[in-house]
Amino acid sequence: MAHDESLDDRYLMTPMMRWFGPADPAPLAHIRQAGAHEVVTALHELPNGAVWTQADIAARKAMIAATGLGWTVVESLPVHEQIKRGGPDRDRLLDAYRRSIRHLGACGITTVTYNFMPLLDWTRTDLAWPMPDGALALRFEWVAVAVYDIHILRRPGADADYAPEICTLAAQRFAAMDDAARRTLERTIIAGLPGSEESFDSPQFLRALDSYAEVDAAGLRANHRAFLEAVCPVAEEAGVRLVVHPDDPPFAIFGLPRVVSTEADVTDLFARVPSRANGLCFCTGSFGARRDNDLAGMVRRLGDRIGFLHLRSVQHESQNSFHEADHLGGDAGMAAVVAEVVALSDREQRRIPMRPDHGHQMMDDLTKTTNPGYSLIGRMRGLSELRGLERGLRHA
Repeated sequence: MAHDESLDDRYLMTPMMRWFGPADPAPLAHIRQAGAHEVVTALHELPNGAVWTQADIAARKAMIAATGLGWTVVESLPVHEQIKRGGPDRDRLLDAYRRSIRHLGACGITTVTYNFMPLLDWTRTDLAWPMPDGALALRFEWVAVAVYDIHILRRPGADADYAPEICTLAAQRFAAMDDAARRTLERTIIAGLPGSEESFDSPQFLRALDSYAEVDAAGLRANHRAFLEAVCPVAEEAGVRLVVHPDDPPFAIFGLPRVVSTEADVTDLFARVPSRANGLCFCTGSFGARRDNDLAGMVRRLGDRIGFLHLRSVQHESQNSFHEADHLGGDAGMAAVVAEVVALSDREQRRIPMRPDHGHQMMDDLTKTTNPGYSLIGRMRGLSELRGLERGLRHA
């Protein structure tokens, strides 16, 4: 059963929800009931660097369509670490990426999300931070990062990357932690989260960090540009737009550079690779973790490059720590952001794919096995709030 396209007339942001494939605890039927018109997904079962065949893509799309949902946005087609650091197998992996892009375009996929974060995808230090209403949120705290980096991972020179007061607090906390608490922190940071591309233990992670020893921010930017220059011409031919997801968190971490953290970062990237296939996944949570990113202004100034929206809000804490707030709460200024999106959609006469990013674990999901950040009820609440906000702004 195909989705009723007449419903789309109500929204300039096409409402979507992320789905991690057949093993996802949130079934497709429930995602449709939550108000999504499409799912955002990937062939998560394939290893990084593998070619996505046209047959596999078509089969997954048919499975999704059978429930009345669409699939036009991939998240993510991972960029292999050898491409990011310019390894010896880069050319073969770039060719595999181009082949996957061609196959996706042939199957009607129009948007492909990727990131260029070395080793770790999105990183959190607590997956069950209690909120005042009893729901659980994701949290990132620098003291906890320093505990792991300095005292558990024992990365050489790690203490130089943190302020003295953070180092003092980290030493005190580590001394007070038992072995179980230390293992939990380690697993939370590096064992792999939903949508992440890698999973490590600490010795493996140290070795992986060594592989980036010669790659600084300038080198990573150069490798990012080389990736886009190699892939964008094929994406243009295939009718696919690549959209880069910003760094999460948007700060250097574990000595690794981050190069998609600010408006200046992406403006420079678009200037150096002007292809229309070079676009942006505008994530208000990732960009919003930096107090110096003007989210509404970024939508206004970068709008023609935005091909996909992740809408969530974070609540800033001290020392650049944060936790994930309600979708319309926190520090994102979501009403101003969505107002700019509505203006952009009207101005360019196009609908922009949108999903509520993450969500609190709440209600019945508190007793279920869920993917951290991707429990269904919290995301359904976020999607409902965002759709209501858009319709209210359009009505006004």
